Formats: sequence, C-alpha cells, structure tokens
Amino acid sequence: MRRVVILGSTGSIGTQALDVIRERRDRFEVVGLAAGRNRELLTAQATEFGVEHTALAADTGADADADADVGAATAEIEQLVRDIAADVVLNGITGSVGLGPTLAALEAGRTLALANKESLIVGGDLVTALAADGQIVPVDSEHSALAQALRAGTDAEVRRLVVTASGGPFRGRARAELVGVTPAQALAHPTWDMGRVITTNSATLVNKGLEVIEAHLLFGIPYDAIDVVVHPQSVVHSMVEFIDGSTIAQASPPDMRLPISLGLAWPDRVAGVGVPLDWTRNQSWTFEPLDDEAFPAVALAKQVGRAGGTYPAVFNAANEQAVEAFHDGALGFLGILDTIARVVDEHEPPSRLTRESLAEAERWARAAADAAIAAV
Repeated sequence: MRRVVILGSTGSIGTQALDVIRERRDRFEVVGLAAGRNRELLTAQATEFGVEHTALAADTGADADADADVGAATAEIEQLVRDIAADVVLNGITGSVGLGPTLAALEAGRTLALANKESLIVGGDLVTALAADGQIVPVDSEHSALAQALRAGTDAEVRRLVVTASGGPFRGRARAELVGVTPAQALAHPTWDMGRVITTNSATLVNKGLEVIEAHLLFGIPYDAIDVVVHPQSVVHSMVEFIDGSTIAQASPPDMRLPISLGLAWPDRVAGVGVPLDWTRNQSWTFEPLDDEAFPAVALAKQVGRAGGTYPAVFNAANEQAVEAFHDGALGFLGILDTIARVVDEHEPPSRLTRESLAEAERWARAAADAAIAAV
C-alpha cells in the first residue's frame, strides 16, 4: 500500500490521478490533498477518499482546471508535504509556484511524482542537488516514455533522446501564417485537453522547449543529444536511440492516466490503467522535422538551458506574462516568443543560485516582460 499526497488535486492531473486510485484502493491510499482553488471539489475529494489533511490557496469558485495559482498557500502546502507520512507526493501544480512543494518533498525523502515541470526547470541545480537517485519520477508523458525506454540500456549506451511533439494546432504553418492567430485558435489543441497556459505553450512549442530542459535535468543527457521531432498522432511519446543504432520507443494511446499511474507505482506498472493500441487496425504514424523558423522556442530553450542559473526561471516567467497578455488581447501570438527572447537577452544573472535569487529573477522577468509588452 502506497500512501499518496496529491498537489493540484482539482486540476487535470490531480483528478485523473484520483481516477487511477479510485479503482485501486488496495494499492494506494490518499493521505493528503492540496489545490489552488475550488473548495467545493476539494472537500468532495477529501470526503470520498477519507482524507483529513488538505490545503487550499483561494476559494475562487468551481473552475476545476484553475488550481495552478497556489502562490498564496505555498508555505502551507510545503508544511503539509513535510508533516504527512507519505510514500509518494504527486506534484500536479502548474507553474513555478510548485518549486517550494517540490523541494519540500525531496527534503522529506518522499518519492516525487513530478508533473510540475516548471519547478524542476526553474529550480535547476537546487532541485537536482536535493534529489537522490531515482527519487524523482517524471509524469509528463514524454519523460515517462523516456524513463521507460531508458530501462533498455545503460547510461553509457545512450546516444540521444528524441522528444516527440504533436505540433499543436498550427503544425505546418510558416511564421508569416501565424500573424493574427487568435487565443481561441491557440487553445484548439488537436490531441490533449489541458489548461490555458499549457495549451498555449503547446501552440508556441514553449512547452516542448521546457521539456527539453526537463529531459536534460532528469537524465543528464547533453542538450546536443536531445532532439525534438513532430509526431501529430501523439502515439509515440518519446524515443531513446542507443549507440548500436537501436531505437526504443514507448507507444500508447494519448491518455495521461498511464504516466500518472507509473509515477505513483514506479518502477511497477498498474494493470488495466490504459487501453492498449489495436495492432489489428490499419493506422499510420508520421514524423516530421521541427520548423525552427516558425517555432523558435526549442532553440531558445536550449540556449537558456545551457546558460543555466536563473535563465530558465526568467524564460518561464516571461512566457507566463506573455501568454496572459496574449489572451488579454495585449500581445500577438508571435509576440510571445519575441517578448521571451528580449527578456532573456536583457537578463543579468546573480552570482549565486538560491531560492531568493530565483524569486528575484522571476520578479524582474515579469516586470521586464510587462514593460516589453506595453512598448509593443
């Protein structure tokens, strides 16, 4: 029996995790829940699963996908993570506000099932220095796929990682064709049902850039050996190429319950959590090169990742501001990456990486992004 704490329980990752656990009470016990908002759903979850320990950032109504903003309750959530005797902490919070709970889970010796990629990307060396070998289990479908495929060989046998991308709603468009696209169009993802920020990040491919940084930090593979390929069917979730020329791919229908279940049970699998592919049916999978001119986010993210320090935090914070401005009608779609690039270029990193310097870098990046947006 694994005792589980779920952070971001009212959002997409959290509710799907509870779906997995609901049918497997003999394997998992929910001992803590935290959310950014939606008190009604959080209370219902706690009642259903018999959870005594909960934390809530703000009671702002019944938007079940809006649990991302937990900044006001970070300290309370961190304390909940430290105080509860749990085996696994699933961090399904969205955004860099998840850094504190990620650090708390690692410091407390919990296995961290990480869906909150921003906390690893922003925290960088602060997070990796705390993590014991195998303590972080990725929940992003791409990184879960890589973790599974990497079991086929030793570290020394890995040649490169290949991260797949659906291409988002604007796959195949040239840069000039992205002028004037609307927020509604950016949110029309062809495969995944996600929140506003993540879905927009998938449209700009910022999400894929963040995933490249995450893959480097999780698996220690150099950036030059991490590639992105467009795979619109979203069936092959990522691949590992080995030195003998063999490539191991993880394939499954697009369903986040599979990587979530692996995050909760790693290294074991959970029977019946997903529907397997039907190999008797005609189907085609295609792979396309990434258009770096139309979608420069991945190249910029690699540059930021190599620079390290506070640069990834600045990249992420500037993006969050630009995405909000885009949805508010204050910035065009192409302006999102232009704003990020400008803020990254202007950044002067501190001499030491600490939680305080990261927080200050984020504050600076948000202000610099706002100023850049206002000047457009």
